[in-house]
Amino acid sequence: MLKSAAALTLQGFQELKAFEHKKCLFCGSKQVEKNGTRDGKQRYKCTVCNKRFSSSKLDPNTLWQLYSDGKQTAAQLAQQHGCSLKTIRRHLAKAVTKAPCLTPQAAVNLIVDTTYFGRKWGIMVLYDAISKRALSVLEVKNETVALYRQEVVMLQEKGVVIQSIICDGRSGLLQAFPGIPAQMCQFHQIKIIVRYLSKKPKSEAARELRALALTLTDNTKAGFTAALQGWLARHEAFLNERSVNAETGRTHYTHKKLRSAYHSLKRHLPWLFTFEDFPALGIPNTTNLLEGKFGDMKRLLKCHHGLKKENKV
Repeated sequence: MLKSAAALTLQGFQELKAFEHKKCLFCGSKQVEKNGTRDGKQRYKCTVCNKRFSSSKLDPNTLWQLYSDGKQTAAQLAQQHGCSLKTIRRHLAKAVTKAPCLTPQAAVNLIVDTTYFGRKWGIMVLYDAISKRALSVLEVKNETVALYRQEVVMLQEKGVVIQSIICDGRSGLLQAFPGIPAQMCQFHQIKIIVRYLSKKPKSEAARELRALALTLTDNTKAGFTAALQGWLARHEAFLNERSVNAETGRTHYTHKKLRSAYHSLKRHLPWLFTFEDFPALGIPNTTNLLEGKFGDMKRLLKCHHGLKKENKV
């Protein structure tokens, strides 16, 4: 009995000491008092700022994980943890949402691309296809070759060895990094051709060129080059047809979009099969790995469509 009484006394003393060291989560004051319970959890009230809070300590990083990856809304987290919506938002703001940028120990295959959130801003990402993690994330209004070059130089200054760059064929980007093998995304090239020729071209030449472009990801450099030359031999006269403007008397090419599609393939051909020239590097032939990440991010953000811009970034 004496042991039981001593145990109760010790437990009460420990609870008292814990209460003495209780601090207000809002102002840090130790002048707090018990204020009932909610869902079995002890509640406290600060006599300095008059704020009420629960005894359980909320972890900002755990809350952020539930909020972002777990698709929990702030209101659901507030109900789950028995606190106010304002408290949840305050803790989410303290979370470490940006992973530390570590210098890779091995050479990287760098996928570079930008995704946009509306018309006002976007996120430029430089992503390693080998370690499957972002090495640089930058908020931008417009993607430019100068910005890509700036971020690549920054990584090189940190000691990152870039053995290849995979990009979407933006004008000037493929030639922006001399000395580094550049691979144009074959999927983006197919999209360019479909945009010029549409999904149901009317002319035989356009239908053949579109069908040839669709074989790009399953073809080889030698096979695709030979097929493109064969197409040109069959349709060169049609490609070079000219029409006369009745008002000015000047002539112009009749099939402008077909010519644009053909010249796009011809212009980008040196970079469409770079992965074949360097088989030991394991260069991906598309930017799909990063595009998939963009898709995942945007699906998660749909659950939080009211999120502020800084929190989205």
